[in-house]
Amino acid sequence: MLERKKLKGRTQVTFVLPEDIPPAPVSVVGDFNHWNPHAHPLAPRGDGTRTATVALPTGSSHAFRYLAAGDYWFDDDSADHHDGTNGRIHT
Repeated sequence: MLERKKLKGRTQVTFVLPEDIPPAPVSVVGDFNHWNPHAHPLAPRGDGTRTATVALPTGSSHAFRYLAAGDYWFDDDSADHHDGTNGRIHT
């Protein structure tokens, strides 16, 4: 799931997954963090989910995926669309 909050010239995007699916550490990776799996690991929050938040320029489009332990890549069904390889988010 994706949560968005508009800020001055930026959009705060929070990437949300269930706390235990998949049952391994997960990071959100994309062109906004140079596909670096250490840049945005998802952290647990008190409601049974885990999240990572990034601020992106409003009016931009970005490719992203999730990367879990064991080199397990997966997509977010709530992405704005998929380009065949990655999910895409528009801010």
